[in-house]
Order: sequence, then structure tokens, then C-alpha cells
Amino acid sequence: MSTEANGEAESQARPLLSSEVSALAQSTSQVAVVGANLCPIESLDYEISENDFFKQDWRTNSTVQIFQYVFMKWLLCFLIGGIVSLVGFCNNLAVETVAGIKFVVISYMMLAQRSVLAFVVFSVSNLMLTLLAALITAFVSSAAAGSGIPEVKAYLNGVDAPGIFSLKTLFVKIIGSISAVSSSLLVGKAGPMVHIGACVASLLGQGGSKKYGLTWSWLRFFKNDRDRRDLVTCGSAAGIAAAFRAPIGGLLFALEEMVSWWRSALLWRAFFTTAVVAIILVGLIDFCDSGKCGPFGKGGLIMFDVSSTNVSYDLWDVPPVLLLGVLGGLFGSLYNFLLDRVVQVYNAITGKCSGYKILLACFISIFTSCLLFGLPWLSSCLPCPADAEVVCPTVGQAGNYKKFQCPPGHYNDLASLIFNTNDDAIKNLFSKGTDNEFQYSSILIFFGTCFFLSIISYGIVSPTGLYVPVILTGASYGRLIAMLVGSHSTLNHGIFAVLGAASFLGGTMRATVSACVILLELTNNLLMLPLMMLVLLASKTVADAFNNNIYDLIMKAKGFPYLEAHAEPFMRQLTVSDVVKGPLQLFHGIEKVGNVVQVLRTTTHNGFPVIDESPLSESPVLYGLILRAHLIELLKKKAFLSSTEPTGIDVSEQFSVVDFAKKGSGNADKIEDIDVTNEEENMFLDLHPFTNTSPYTVVETMSLAKALILLRQVGLRHLLVIPKIYGRSPVVGILTRHDFMPEDILSSHPALTRSRWKGWRLTLPRWLNPH
Repeated sequence: MSTEANGEAESQARPLLSSEVSALAQSTSQVAVVGANLCPIESLDYEISENDFFKQDWRTNSTVQIFQYVFMKWLLCFLIGGIVSLVGFCNNLAVETVAGIKFVVISYMMLAQRSVLAFVVFSVSNLMLTLLAALITAFVSSAAAGSGIPEVKAYLNGVDAPGIFSLKTLFVKIIGSISAVSSSLLVGKAGPMVHIGACVASLLGQGGSKKYGLTWSWLRFFKNDRDRRDLVTCGSAAGIAAAFRAPIGGLLFALEEMVSWWRSALLWRAFFTTAVVAIILVGLIDFCDSGKCGPFGKGGLIMFDVSSTNVSYDLWDVPPVLLLGVLGGLFGSLYNFLLDRVVQVYNAITGKCSGYKILLACFISIFTSCLLFGLPWLSSCLPCPADAEVVCPTVGQAGNYKKFQCPPGHYNDLASLIFNTNDDAIKNLFSKGTDNEFQYSSILIFFGTCFFLSIISYGIVSPTGLYVPVILTGASYGRLIAMLVGSHSTLNHGIFAVLGAASFLGGTMRATVSACVILLELTNNLLMLPLMMLVLLASKTVADAFNNNIYDLIMKAKGFPYLEAHAEPFMRQLTVSDVVKGPLQLFHGIEKVGNVVQVLRTTTHNGFPVIDESPLSESPVLYGLILRAHLIELLKKKAFLSSTEPTGIDVSEQFSVVDFAKKGSGNADKIEDIDVTNEEENMFLDLHPFTNTSPYTVVETMSLAKALILLRQVGLRHLLVIPKIYGRSPVVGILTRHDFMPEDILSSHPALTRSRWKGWRLTLPRWLNPH
């Protein structure tokens, strides 16, 4: 099969990508039933095609060329770290400046008792910023919508979703993220930063560009999916490192959450990339601390201050910490369930019409502005503490003591959380020495607001992250538990807020190691490590009993054919021959040009078995596998023979390695662009020098589960199936990721549905679970 797809035509859930790819050609795969309606999402060719031409080129590589390859790898990692750190810093500075100006203007209007005008300015400015993000996302690059982490995770699994790493997507992701985060929508910038880092890495790894004159020979080494995958991995790690100034956390996030294949060499390069990010950010932050970045240059990218000379805890602190973990698991699984449903509802409402998407985004913005401006009026004013270390009430700057509508000498604790950027709100919740600054009602209202708004804000047509809203929501109920526990715990409320954020991260994203290290780097407090490990383990264990992590749910909703690390137990009841179906397209070692053109024009397969028969072989044998892109290149260069006799011409004289390198995003040659005359159709192509003579094969009696492990761990796109009995056709089919999708397998073998093992997972009532 070559048109790798999600294989969920029988699934009750409508893939979100269906509207975007419906215009693409639909065709059958090498192993799918004729006429199957598959979503044309391609897979990536991580496997090196070891044909004769490749081997000849590899043998001729000099020591200088090997040095060039190694040097360029490290240079590109350095450039990725440098560019992503600059983008992250500029994004943060832009958000702080735009949001800061907005909040300063509103603060002074409230000080002048002009509440109605303050609301108009607040809501209109939020609407304009949201509208800007929605417009450029809807009309320039719809692939930039959402977090971007599911797309990057799917790519690193081998799924080539259209347009996710284009230059337009990068531009929209940067501008749209700044606008959306500044508009007071409860969205984050960490997810978009991961996508930005991956886009930067992918663009740098395109291997140059003829369009822009970037044809330096050193860049040709990266014109393949394997090296680009490694660079995208480094870019995703750099994105988290730049968003939170957490280099080790970014590295572990890429290892734990993003990649499907990992090796020590990649670990070292990713570590180098995040180290570059950290060093540059430290220099930029020091530069801003001197006052050269304007009045808002010191916000964000600053470690949240919960450090203490002595963080002591005893046995009595363990029960409330475990309670936080259990609550994080329950709230997290509910959060994932609701977010999944909301995204599907949004997709059903907006459909293919961009106008509905824009209107929905505007409605969410207006609703959010009304809610955020109206809620602080429900909170009573509190007198400023006598021992406050900062100005109270706070007017015209970030802080814990927002005046809002209160009289002189008083502050509104709920406004102190709402009328700040998300980073400053987290800092207020995490800060030590603030145990008496917030009321029960204010924290409860703020928790409900964050939980609700972050769910309805995610699915709009705009770059929107989940990481920061999840931290903010978890920190709020962590504070609430701290207030309920009171003097029965030796931990201050800021530490409870950090542990609450950890529990909600564990409950929604199911991240453990990376979440733990990111929060420790954010708070600069290693003494919380045992408690944080405990709360993360508890929250993940509880949440896993209900549903999957949020990124997996979003990937499934988008229709990405993601291969899980484990095989479903029912796959061991099937052999690969049970899922292999015809017809199978084959080529001979020396094939007629007209046959090649006909097959390429009538199918969208990307890999074709090549067999040799008499007189080249006494009996039919499998020679190897040839890729569609290589066939198109042969037709494009018109490397034709006048007869079926091999000429023995050195192919290196006709072709270069660059001719068969992977083209940049969206630049692949198409068979429709190749003109072949009637005379040329009667000529022949010698496929032997360009055929991968060592493709991975499995016997037709191998269990499907075992084949899945091989396909995923090696990173294959095609897996040839050979017969068990000698004398049959040398190849009986091809397996691709589509054939391992559980929904597709169960649709063909419904008797296995009852035996599908889902682990120890609680099920919802039918009226709550439309799936």
C-alpha cells in the first residue's frame, strides 16, 4: 500500500482532516480493497533505499564529504537552537508588550471610574487580536491551527500530513500565537513553540532551494526523511526549551512525548540544541534586565519564585499530596473527554466554511472578554497587607494586588489573576509568602473559569497551546487544596500550586519525567522532587483508567494514522496474510515504459515490488522494491532502452544523487507533469540499478503484532510479504501503517471486536460516549 491513511472510514468519529484533504485524489492502496475511500495522508520514507546507484555513490564518498556531513549536522542543530531561542524571546516580548499595554490602559480607566469604557476597550482589543489570528490561520495556513504538538508527534511517527512545516505555517504560527495569547484567550504559547521549532528545523533541513539559489553542495546530505526527522526532533525539544527556559525539560519532552525512535547520537545533538537555546535566552534576559527592552521586557521567561531555603515536609503532608494526584487524574481525564467532544462539535459546526470558523473565534473572544471582565465584580475587596513587599494596590504593572474597582488601600484578588498574562498569573499562584492573599471563592471561580475557557478556546481556528492553561488550571486547584488543608500541612500554598500543576499535567498529557523536570526548572527548587514524582505517578495512574492522553485523542480526531508502541492483543490472533488484499501492482526488472506510465497514472501507490523472470532468472524471484519518486525521475530523464537487453551503461553518468533526493515540502514531481510520446511508451526501463535490493520482508504466516513491532521500531514505510510455500508468486502483498490501524482491522474482522483488550479502563454510559 502507498496511500497511507488513517483507515477510519468505519469509525464513528469524523476525522478533522477530512475537509482539508477531500480534494486530493482518492485511490486504492497496494493492499486495500478496490474502491476503498482512504484519506490520502502519506507516510515518510525513513528507510534508506539501498539500490546499486546509492551503493556506488556511498563508496565514492571521500573523507572530506563525511566531515561535511557531520559538520553540517552540528551546524544545523546550532542554527535551530539559535533561531528558536530568538523566536521564543521575541514572541514572549511581543505578548508581554501587547498585553501589558492593554492592561495598563484598562487599569487607568478603572482608576478613573470609567468601567464601561474599560470594558469596551478590553473586549474590542481582544476581539481584534483574535480576529487577526483567526483570519491569517483560516486563509493563509489552516495547518497552523491548534497546538501543533499532535502534528509534530504524528510526523515523528512517520506521518507526512500536508503543509504542517511550510514557510506559511511558520509565519502564521508566530504571528497567530502572539495575537491569540495577547487576546486574553486562555491559550498557551508552549505548544505553538514546539511547532515553530519543528518548522524551523524542517525548513533548514530541506537541503537547499533552487528557487532561492541555495544550492550549496553541503546541503544535499539532508535531502532525505531520516535526517529531517532528526532535525525536527531537535526543533521540538528546542521549542519547549524556549517556551519555559527549561533545556533538560525540553529534551525529555521530546524523548517522552514526541519521538517514536531514539538513539544516543540523537540524544547528544538534541542536548546540544537545547543548551544553545538556554545560553542565548540567559543572555537576552540579562539584556532586558538592564531595562533595554522597554517597560514590559522583564515579564515571562522568568523562573517562578517558590524557592525556599528549607522545604521541609513530613508524613502528614503525604495524604494531601496524594489527594492532589487523584484529583489531577480525575480532572485530567474529564478535561480530555470534554476537549475531545468540543473539538468534534466545532468541526461539525464549521465544516468547510472558513466564515463559520471566523465567527466561532469571534464569539469565543467576546464571551471570554465578558466573563473575564465580569467575574472580578463578584469578588470582594481585600485590604492591602501591611507587610507587602510590592506596591499595593498594583496599577499599571503586573503584580499580586490589582485594584480593579476597589477603594484606595484595597485590592481585588480575582482581578490579580485575571488581569495579568498567563505567565504572571502562574507566578502569582506559585509565589511564596502569599498564603493569605486569595479568598476561597476567588480561587474556586478562577479554577472553574480556567478549566472551562481553556476547553472552549482550543478548537478555534488559531494557534492555541494547552501546556500553559493546564499549568494554570492545576495551580489554581492546588491553591484551593492548600487553603482547605490550612495549618495541617507544613507546605506553603505556592508549593501546593506547583504540585497541583504537576498533577493536572499528569492527568491530561500523561507526562511524568518531562513534566517533573520542566516544573523543577521553572521553580528552581529541586527539594520538591519526591513530592512531585509522587503526585505525577498518582495522577497518571488514575487518568489512564479512563482515557488516553490529550495529544493521542487529538491525533485520532484529526485522522492521523499513528502507530502505537504496543500491539493490540487481538493482532496476535491474526497473521499478515489476513490483512493483505489485492490487487498487487508489480513491475519486472526491465519494464515497458507504457506499463509504468499507466500504473503511475491510475494509482497513487508509492512502492512497487520488482521481480525478475526468465531469461533473467530461472524462476520468478523478488529483486526488490522501487519507489514512485524514483520511477518518475527515470521517466523525467527519459532513461529509456530500445530493447529488453540491459546495456551495461554506468548510471552515474546519467544521474546524480541529487536527482533522487527527497524534494522539499510540496515540491515533489508528479506523473501528470511527465510527457511521454507513443514511440517512447514502446521503449523499456531498466529498474535494476534503482531498486532497493534489500527491502524488509516478512513471511505471510507471521503474526500481525510481530509485524507491527518491526514496522514501527525500524521506521518502515513498506513491508513486503513473501509466501511460505515455494512455487507461488515471490511476493504476495505489501504492508503499510494503514494495515495496522485497529479500527480498520476490526471493520474487516468484526468477530475480534469483543476480544479487543483495552486495559483496566472504566467505561462511560452510552449517552455520554457517542463512540
